[in-house]
Amino acid sequence: MSTQSVISTFLQESAGQNGVSGASLQNAGARGISAHQVPPVNPLTPTGGDKAMAPSKQSKKNGGHNKESDEYRQRRARNNLAVRKSRLKSKQKARDTQQRVDELKEENERLEAKIKLLTKELGTLKDLFLEHAHSFSDNGHPSFTEDSGQEPSNGGQ
Repeated sequence: MSTQSVISTFLQESAGQNGVSGASLQNAGARGISAHQVPPVNPLTPTGGDKAMAPSKQSKKNGGHNKESDEYRQRRARNNLAVRKSRLKSKQKARDTQQRVDELKEENERLEAKIKLLTKELGTLKDLFLEHAHSFSDNGHPSFTEDSGQEPSNGGQ
């Protein structure tokens, strides 16, 4: 069989699979196009797309497995175990996160209570200081200046 007839036969067979007219492909073969110049032709997927589907995915998509087979039951058992494990892991992660949230809320409440206590203590200390400063100046002692932080001099005494 000549190269031309092999190409022609190949082109006609692939034309029937892909819906390409056989006449246009025969003309390509008659013009002297070699097999190396013809692009590969992929069969259409069962869904009508333009990409070929891997054989392993075709059997899974077409339901090509027997639900009674041991292999199918083993795959389902492994999948069920994996799903159960994944769900437990997800629930545990949610519990851990909630526990951390609760701990942080408690810590936040403690810190806010401490802030209130320290603010109250600061106010009390300010009041004591101001009371002492007024009594100090009322007794004839010179007052502190805010700018220098030192007592003003008493005429060089």
